[in-house]
Amino acid sequence: MSGHYSGVIVLLSLLIALAASYSALSLAHKISRVSGKSQLIWLLVGSCVMGVGVWSMHFVGMMAFHLETAMQYNTLLTVVSMLASIVASLIAFRVTTIIDAGIRQIASASLFMGSGILAMHYIGMQAIRAPIQISYDYFYFGLSILIAYAASFIALYLFRQQRTITDLNVGLKILYAAVMALAISGTHYMGMQAASFRVDKIHTNQMLNEMVQSESFLLVGVAIVTFVMLAVSSGAIFFDRNVLERMAYTDALTTLPNRHQLAKYFERSFPGKDSGFMLFIDLDRFKTINDTLGHDAGDLFIKEVALRLKAAISGDQTVFRLGGDEFLIASSKGRLQEAAQLADEIIAVIKKPYSVLGNEIYMTSSIGISLAPDHGMTRTALLKAADMAMYRAKEAGKNQYQFFDEETDRLLVRKLELERDLRKALINEELVIYYQPKWDAESNCVSGMEALMRWHHPQLGTIMPIEFIPIAEETGLIVAMTRWMIREVCKQNAEWQLHNLVHVCVSVNMSVRVFESGELTEMVVEALKAFAIKPGDLELEITESIAMYDLKDTIQQLRKLKELGVRVSMDDFGTGYSSLGSLDELPIDALKIDQNFIRQSGLPSKQAIISTIITIANLLNLEVIAEGVETEEQIGFLKSRGCRVMQGYYYGKPMDAKAVEAWLLHAANSVKEEVTVEVASA
Repeated sequence: MSGHYSGVIVLLSLLIALAASYSALSLAHKISRVSGKSQLIWLLVGSCVMGVGVWSMHFVGMMAFHLETAMQYNTLLTVVSMLASIVASLIAFRVTTIIDAGIRQIASASLFMGSGILAMHYIGMQAIRAPIQISYDYFYFGLSILIAYAASFIALYLFRQQRTITDLNVGLKILYAAVMALAISGTHYMGMQAASFRVDKIHTNQMLNEMVQSESFLLVGVAIVTFVMLAVSSGAIFFDRNVLERMAYTDALTTLPNRHQLAKYFERSFPGKDSGFMLFIDLDRFKTINDTLGHDAGDLFIKEVALRLKAAISGDQTVFRLGGDEFLIASSKGRLQEAAQLADEIIAVIKKPYSVLGNEIYMTSSIGISLAPDHGMTRTALLKAADMAMYRAKEAGKNQYQFFDEETDRLLVRKLELERDLRKALINEELVIYYQPKWDAESNCVSGMEALMRWHHPQLGTIMPIEFIPIAEETGLIVAMTRWMIREVCKQNAEWQLHNLVHVCVSVNMSVRVFESGELTEMVVEALKAFAIKPGDLELEITESIAMYDLKDTIQQLRKLKELGVRVSMDDFGTGYSSLGSLDELPIDALKIDQNFIRQSGLPSKQAIISTIITIANLLNLEVIAEGVETEEQIGFLKSRGCRVMQGYYYGKPMDAKAVEAWLLHAANSVKEEVTVEVASA
């Protein structure tokens, strides 16, 4: 029996194949960029959409072929043929999730996918009910098999291309979809070419008319359902990309691109081979706005800053909000001069007054600048360099910009290494305690010791406190280190007393972080009990900045310690910002004159300051200790002003415990010799 094709319906089948292929490419892009349960859901959705689309194309293509008799289909076999198409599509999409899928894997998968398409087609053909019987021409049958496998390979290859090309334009995607559609349609129409139909019973014209009406209704129904499914999948993809992705890549408060969008920006728009720069902007003291005016005012302020930054940029420059009060401006063009000019403009713009909820606010900013390719070509390298330069701008006094340089990088790398190793220093017993004696120049005897921490790094040697103590304070390690130090000092002092070497008060320097922890009293009590040391044999040294950080809480904690009998002294007096009006409120026993005054004690102005400090201490019944004493002239001046306790290299450098013991024996012998000489002279 001969038949003929309806050109309109053939065109409809090709359009369905094209729409299904385009939708499949979009779904492949989405599936390759999600993971976990999301990937599984999109995988199933994509398989159903693609499978039903391809099945509909074949079904409509069969309906485009008209015989002079009615054709009816077995429902079960028709459903099975659709499931075969869905399984074939599942194989195709599953391959897109394999990151390193190569030609071999694609070829292997195309065998399974092609078999699924062939099964879908020929099971669908087998679903045609009697009296129509079908036979096949082996040549065209074999050709349809080759086309099916070739079509599968083409589809999988294009799926992989869609995954690896991050920004496939619409025109290229339509071209890919057209190639896929022709390959898929070729399988069907070659399979139809291989089929020969014959019928045992001649149908009447009435049956033919009934067939035409039922086929027309079925054709319209299948086409509508198919296009609705494809439209829904395309709508879901559009919503995901244009709504959900926009939400994911846009800062909710300022509508600026966020940190996630920055990664995409570098992939698409920042070659960084010849030029480009990055400005890392951090607002100075923004936290005070939230603390004083509330977070609503803080949010409004951040929105105003974002508007000013957007107005300040031009050309290909893009501003991002990284979070909190941190912004970033990136440009793929421009060198040092352009970056500096923009930084100057940003500083000036941010300095202008703000009006937020009736409050006039003034703000400054610190900016770090990195240049491409000088400081790197990747997002990570440039962002790190700009971030380091920004911190350098803050350390230099804020309200300015700094360019990244190699020295900054070297210092930061060393700082990070020290921070990493400092966490293991206590466990590995790398921290040691040195002691520097305090000398009573009037009684000519040792009157105390100051404990000083040192770090013997296994590779870098001795690390001085000025370098590792700030790191310990930033990380909070200083609390555990102070606890250990107080215990070790009490233990060492107990041993000296046990062996009658010396019985003096040993002082330990404090950090504001220890006061913040609220554990100071507990760690002191625990150490005193553990080694049976009298409270008066331990002294805690605080600085003016510690005292004034939270004056009320500091006084409360110090009073508890004073009630125990522990001594307290104020270190580096005269260099901080404490108020003389609150000095009498602090429960302290001694003032330590900063060594910078002692070193310049030959100047009349410094002599006046030293004399004033000593007078204040005497009026408040506080002991005075002079630090940094190195010459006899300094000793003579201090004694003439009424200061008797001194500490410095003239009497002894910081020493470990064994060296202290030797120093104590030497000092005792020296005093005996002096006494003998004085007696002999008398």
